[in-house]
Amino acid sequence: MTVTAPARPSGRAATRDPLLDNAKFLAIVLVVSGHLVEDLRDVPAAHALYFFVYLFHMPLFIVVSGYLSRNFTFSPGKARKLISGLAVPYVIFEVAYSLPRFFLYGKLEISLLDPYYLTWFLMSLFLWRLSTPVWQQLRHPLVIAVGLCLLSGTSALPDELSMNRTFGLLPFYVLGLMLTPEHLDRLRGRRARIAGGAVLATALAAAFAVHTLVPTEWIRWRHSNHQIGVDDLTGTLIRLALLAAGALLVAAFLAITPRRRTWFTGLGAATMYAYLLHGFAVKVAERFHDVLVNPLGVTAMVVLGAVLAALLCTSPVRRAFRWAVEPDVSWVFTRLRRPAKKEAAAT
Repeated sequence: MTVTAPARPSGRAATRDPLLDNAKFLAIVLVVSGHLVEDLRDVPAAHALYFFVYLFHMPLFIVVSGYLSRNFTFSPGKARKLISGLAVPYVIFEVAYSLPRFFLYGKLEISLLDPYYLTWFLMSLFLWRLSTPVWQQLRHPLVIAVGLCLLSGTSALPDELSMNRTFGLLPFYVLGLMLTPEHLDRLRGRRARIAGGAVLATALAAAFAVHTLVPTEWIRWRHSNHQIGVDDLTGTLIRLALLAAGALLVAAFLAITPRRRTWFTGLGAATMYAYLLHGFAVKVAERFHDVLVNPLGVTAMVVLGAVLAALLCTSPVRRAFRWAVEPDVSWVFTRLRRPAKKEAAAT
C-alpha cells in the first residue's frame, strides 16, 4: 500500500509516527532480496535465509496494511481509492507480467481472477479491505479469522481470487485492524528492542537448523494440507505454529525498527512501487542462475535487493511509473448514486 508522507502538525494534529514507513521500507528490502535469492536456493545459506524471511516478511506487510485500513468505510472517497490504488494497478500489472511469457515463449495467458506472480497481494488486499467493516463489527474477529485460516487448509481451494493466500494470511490483516497506537507503544524502549533482537536472532538460527526439514510450501500459504502431504490435524497444528511464529516475528521486527525519521522513512511511503516493479528485475536475474548459484552470487543478490528496493521507491521512479502504480482514474467516477427517499424508506 502506498502511504502519503506524514503531514506537518497543525494545532492539535500530531505528526504521524514514522515507525510504519520505516518498517515498510525494511520489509520491502527483505521482499526484494528474498525474491532475488529464491532461484538460488541450491545454496544452503540462501535456502535458510529464504525460509527465515518468508516466515514474517509478508505477514509484516499485511499487519501494517490492516493497521492502516482501520478507518476504511464504503464512503465514496475510500471506495474510489480502493479502485484506483488496488484494482486498476492489479489489471495493469497482471497484463504486464504476462507479456514476457508471450515474447519469450509465445504464450499469452491472462486471467484476471487467477493472480499471476506478485499480483496476488493486490488481489488479496483488495478483498481484505472490502471486508474491513465486517471485521470491525464482530465480537471476536481474530478468533474467527484464525478459524477461517485453519479451515481453508482442509480444502483444496481454487487459485481464483488467490483464495488460499487470502484465507491463509487473513489473520494477519485482522490482527492489524485490531492493533491500536497503544499496542505499538508497548514495543518502545530498550527492553523491547533487546527482546526483539533476541527473538529474530533465535529464529534465524532455528531457520538454519530446520530449513531442510520443512517443506517450503508451508511458508508460501499457497496449498492445502493434503496438497503439501499431511493430514488435517497435522496441517492445522503447523498452521497455528506458523501464525504464532509470524505474529511474534512481526512484533520483534517492529520492536527493533527505528521510530525516528531516517533517510529511508520517505521511501517507506512508496513501497508499492518497489513491490510491483522489482519482479521484472527478478525475471532478468533468473536468466543468470548458473553464474549466481554460489555463496558470492547469493551475497551479490542480497546487496542488489537492498539497492534496488531503495531505488524503486525514489521520486524519479515514482514520477515515471505513477500512471501504473497510482493511476489517476478520476474520469471514471461520477457522483454517488443514492436511492430516492421514498424508495429508501420502502426498503
